[in-house]
Amino acid sequence: MFSYNPLDCLPSSAELPDSDDTPVDNELQILIPNLLLAILSFIWQNRDDWFFGINMGIYYAPNQGAIVPDGFLSLGVERFVGENGRSSYVLWEEDGIVPILALEVVSQTYNGEYEQKKIDYAQLGILYYIIYAPTRLRRKRQRLEVYRLVEGKYVLQSGDIVWMPEIALGIGRDSPLGGSLLEHRGTYQGRTREWLYWYDQNGNRYQTLEETLIKQQQQLEQTQQQLQELLVKLQQQGIDPNRI
Repeated sequence: MFSYNPLDCLPSSAELPDSDDTPVDNELQILIPNLLLAILSFIWQNRDDWFFGINMGIYYAPNQGAIVPDGFLSLGVERFVGENGRSSYVLWEEDGIVPILALEVVSQTYNGEYEQKKIDYAQLGILYYIIYAPTRLRRKRQRLEVYRLVEGKYVLQSGDIVWMPEIALGIGRDSPLGGSLLEHRGTYQGRTREWLYWYDQNGNRYQTLEETLIKQQQQLEQTQQQLQELLVKLQQQGIDPNRI
């Protein structure tokens, strides 16, 4: 008996454009999502049930164009698909799993981040929508706005760091708690400025791999220095370290 599966008639990710071919007009639109992905790859390195897409098309219905956030996070999907990875994120190939978070980085060219895209992501059912304006503040807008979908509408969340329990992560700008803002500017790929970071439930910022390696190197150098100072003291006391 012939079995008809309507999914077999839908285009695959290989047949669909991977983005909207709109070039970014500010490199921060790429750097900021890449930093978030780099941290996730470090802290979630033992997990295979997530995917973070950057400037990638999300296809949600046949015969409809893609929605292309600057970044998005999906949970409960395969992290790696095939040798070459995903070319786009196609809902009918992802068991209908909608991304749980979408990120838009406001650039020099205003692109409807506060109006049309908010409507589009709400209709798609994305739980968290994040808008970050890294280069300048827009009138009556916060530099970072985190929205949560409540009964079909996005509600602005309060706080410098917004905890997202469904993801078990918080997100925020470099924390201004204690000291000056300059002391909390991070460095990524050689550029020191304000960045977006993930945080734990206690408000502690997750470190990048580069920061962790630098810290480990500093600790190693400190230990070596302390050991050297100890050897000098022993020698001054007439003690041969090799006989201890």
